Amino acid sequence: MDEPQRDEAPRDSAHRDILQRGLWFEEFEVGARYLHRPGRTVTEADNVLFTTLTMNTQALHLDAAFAATQPFGQRLVNSMFTLSTMVGSSVAQLTQGTLVANLGFGETTFPAPLFLGDTLYSSTIVQEKRLSKSRPGQGLVVLRHVGRNQDDAIVATAVRTTLVWCERIEQ
Repeated sequence: MDEPQRDEAPRDSAHRDILQRGLWFEEFEVGARYLHRPGRTVTEADNVLFTTLTMNTQALHLDAAFAATQPFGQRLVNSMFTLSTMVGSSVAQLTQGTLVANLGFGETTFPAPLFLGDTLYSSTIVQEKRLSKSRPGQGLVVLRHVGRNQDDAIVATAVRTTLVWCERIEQ
């Protein structure tokens, strides 16, 4: 029996192994919308940890008394946490093991606040794709991520350009 790879379970001849992965370039369908579940309920610990780890001292995220005097009347979830969680929730379904690189983010918006205790639900629409002109075996895929809270209000959007592998032919 062959030695298992570090990320593989021992081989079992009684079962066919199916590895969870993202999509190869050819599998992305322009116009398709992917719903990423489950949602993520944001806790105070999430917000404080992310905010302090990233050295963001914005009182709107950390100081409940100060935030209560501001227009939203309470602390806001750090928008970079919202963005990271929205994009991160797409990885298992879209790019796990098939991404070469993130090439950049285009328009990013936060049209409504996300508050502690809100649940973030994310989706991704494939906007466009094309084979790379300079990197054989790879393609560019433009993704539009949308984050909504539990009341279906849009709290974040981002357009992300990715470089993904074309499907490998296993030998």
